[in-house]
Amino acid sequence: MTGSSDRTGAMTGNHWRIVRWGAALVLLLIPLVMMQISDGWHWTAGSFVAAGIVIGGMGLLYELVERANDSRAYRAGAAVAIVTAFLTVWTTIVRDDGNGIGFFLLIMAAALGSFAAWFRPAGMARTMLGVAIMQILLGIAIATAPSVVAVPGASFRALSSSGFFAALWLISAAFFLAAFRRG
Repeated sequence: MTGSSDRTGAMTGNHWRIVRWGAALVLLLIPLVMMQISDGWHWTAGSFVAAGIVIGGMGLLYELVERANDSRAYRAGAAVAIVTAFLTVWTTIVRDDGNGIGFFLLIMAAALGSFAAWFRPAGMARTMLGVAIMQILLGIAIATAPSVVAVPGASFRALSSSGFFAALWLISAAFFLAAFRRG
């Protein structure tokens, strides 16, 4: 016999699903609104399709994680990793400074490491730790490149951006580690 608590849990999950997909829709509508307000926004239909694929793919990936694992810590670790990957892609596309391949390789390392770990919490924690280390090393490499050193403040921006993303990967690793210890 299923009690009202089962239905309440399903309704809560449904509520968060609506919030997640509503947020994805809002993210897609922001450029549309900004195109009406500002002359600086020039999105084509292809831009909206590409953004929809990236944002929708991120949402679908989290839906898979949610169905596959009941641990809140694991879900939080996956959510932080997915959002970090999304922000990496987004900022790399927006910035377009010629360093994009290195950042896309970080996402590839996270994906391949996740598959290699069979998506188990301990392996996911190690993978996210490794990606955080790679993020820091990539930031140092970019910050010390001759083309970056010649621009005032560029090295600091490269290091601070890299530190921010490394912190996000480490937060994801901490959540996966917590899921491993509880599981």
